[in-house]
Parts: sequence; C-alpha cells; structure tokens
Amino acid sequence: MKKLANEIVTIIVDEYGYDELLRRLSNPFWFQALGCVLGYDWHSSGVTTIVTGVLKSAIKPEEHGFAVAGGKGKISLQTPIEIEKIGDTFNFSTQQIHSLKYASRMSAKVDNSAIQAGYPLYHHTFFVAENGRWVVIQQGMNTEDKTARRYHWLSDHVKSFVNEPHDAIVCDVVKANVLNMTAKESEESRKISTDLVKDGPEKVKRNFTSLRPTHQKTLREWLQREIMEKDYAVHVLTMPRNINWDALKKAYEIQPRNYEELLSIRGVGPATVRGLALVSEIIYGATPSWKDPVRYSFCVGGKDGVPFPIDKSSYDEIIETLRDAINKARVGDRDRLNALSRLSNFWQPQ
Repeated sequence: MKKLANEIVTIIVDEYGYDELLRRLSNPFWFQALGCVLGYDWHSSGVTTIVTGVLKSAIKPEEHGFAVAGGKGKISLQTPIEIEKIGDTFNFSTQQIHSLKYASRMSAKVDNSAIQAGYPLYHHTFFVAENGRWVVIQQGMNTEDKTARRYHWLSDHVKSFVNEPHDAIVCDVVKANVLNMTAKESEESRKISTDLVKDGPEKVKRNFTSLRPTHQKTLREWLQREIMEKDYAVHVLTMPRNINWDALKKAYEIQPRNYEELLSIRGVGPATVRGLALVSEIIYGATPSWKDPVRYSFCVGGKDGVPFPIDKSSYDEIIETLRDAINKARVGDRDRLNALSRLSNFWQPQ
C-alpha cells in the first residue's frame, strides 16, 4: 500500500501540484476511492486510519512539497510537535507554525465539542503543503452503535472555525438529536453563549441552577428532541451535571470577542458548550440547530478478504507501471502517462 500510494501521490503532484492533492483529500468520495485502489477493499471505518497512515509513511516532504502530521490515538497528541518539525522543513515563520497548530487544535475542538452527536475523536490527521494550505481528516467513534464519523476540512474553505467550516462529514447513520453549534442557524445561540460568559460565571451559574427545579417539563423537551422519522437514530443528550466553572472564570477574564475565541479556551468542552446552549435557549430563546450536519454516508461491511483477497502480483505490476510512467514522463516521454489518463474515458457511470 505504501509503494502504490507513493506512485499515485507523485503522479498527482507532478501533474497537478500539491494544492490539487489537498483538494482531493478533502473530498470524501475521492478519499474513499483511494482507499479501495490502495487495496483496502471494503468501506469501513478502518479506511480512515489505514489510508492516512499509509500516506503519512509514503509522503516525502522534500519531494512532494507537503507533509502529514498526527494519526490514531496517542499519535494524534504528537500533532503540534510534528507541525513544528514540518515548519522547520518548509521554513515557515513562527507565526505560520502557530496558525497551523491553532488550525489543528480548533478543528479537533469543534468536532469534539461544538458538534455533539456521540462521536468523540480518536483519530486526527493534519496535511500541510509548503505554501501553508492544509487539510484535516479526523474521525470519531460511537461506542454504543459502533459506527464511525469522519470529518474533512480544507483550509481554503474555512472562513470561520465555528460557522459551517467543513467540506464534508460522513457517517453510517444520520442522528436525530445533534447539537450543532457550527450551523448558521446557531448564530444567535453562539452570540448569547459568548455574551453570557462575558457577563461572568456567577450569572451563568444562577441561570443554570434555576433551570433544575422550575423548568422540568421544558428541560425534558430539551433533552429528548426525538424526530419520529425512519432512518434516523436518536442521540439523547443529557443535561450536564456541572460546567467547568474554572474555564468560565478564565473566559470571563479573557472577555472573548466571539464564539470561536470562547471555544478555543482550554477547559471549554462539550459539557460547557451544552450548558451554555441550554441557558441560551430556555432563558433567552436562542435556539441552536438540532439537525445532524452529516452530508455524505458510506456503507458498512467486512474488509478481510471481502470481496476477494488482494492479488499481490497484480499489486506489484500496478506499482511498476505507475513508477515507469513517472520516470519516463520526467525525461520527456509522456506516452504511457497519457495512456493511463485516457483509461478514464472507458469508464461510464451507470
């Protein structure tokens, strides 16, 4: 898989540049297809971890003009350190490195806290080109139904980290009870949440506490927004037992200018986001979005030898064909590379 990935990446970078490769990686269909081409022969959550891991091993920053940081589990925690190393390789300024680390941290913070569908992240991969453009591919897992959710980000399309920032979100199921603070419909809720924090933690605490004894019916409605349509799985949010008051105190001292700055404060996590949204809606009437932002879905199935075992001899032949085409193209003989490109003309979608 690593050898084949190297040849594919090299062709794309040589033909179209690393910006085009980043754009394709942000497309969930292309990413899924790449996984199949590399030999991951069925559509499961493992496509994300395996393909990004293979790309990280295959990509050579000095040769391809871009690099990969992060990975699965504990490896994802090394992303900031790896971004610093990438910055040294590409001679990024201190400010550029800081911006890239911020993008990595905020994309993870948004998908862990601002969108609450029951999919805590366990995988985070950060792709960055030598011109500073980046892509994030990260994934969370629902421990109850064992489904995965993958998030795609492309820097060119991120105008705000908290307002419709994704290129795509893919999942096996669409949930019926998702708190989505990144939706356009949540703008007023984001504003009220920020204003509440700027007024001080004591005001939030009074509002939050007052909901418990006097608004039981309203709370029950808030907690159990069930959409009675088929094909929807209900994700039940629970009222947070407590909010990180130390984080809110810190936020009050900082006086965040907007919701993105509020969310970026360490300690402001899912419970705090949910608690502020609760107060914003019930007391101030600022209803957030409860629509699942999933835009695409992939099917689920086994991957070990399904639909057939990998033919390693064919695998090696493909690698050699691509490698030979690259080498010849670099010395002026593009016939084989052009022939490979024309193969797409024989494919007709049904």
